[in-house]
Amino acid sequence: MALSISAAVLLGIIVFVLLKGGYVRAGSALVCALFGFTLAATGLAPTINSGLASLAGLISSF
Repeated sequence: MALSISAAVLLGIIVFVLLKGGYVRAGSALVCALFGFTLAATGLAPTINSGLASLAGLISSF
């Protein structure tokens, strides 16, 4: 059985766990989220998306 989960959901869960565990504070998580939104608006976004797609393909081949 294959499980399909979006990268945004997976990263959101990781951030939630890190916040609850006390490893990351809310301010730091907010800055990282804002950086992500800013980065998505740059010309580097297609490269990042293709890299994540390649990584997902590599992981799914196992």
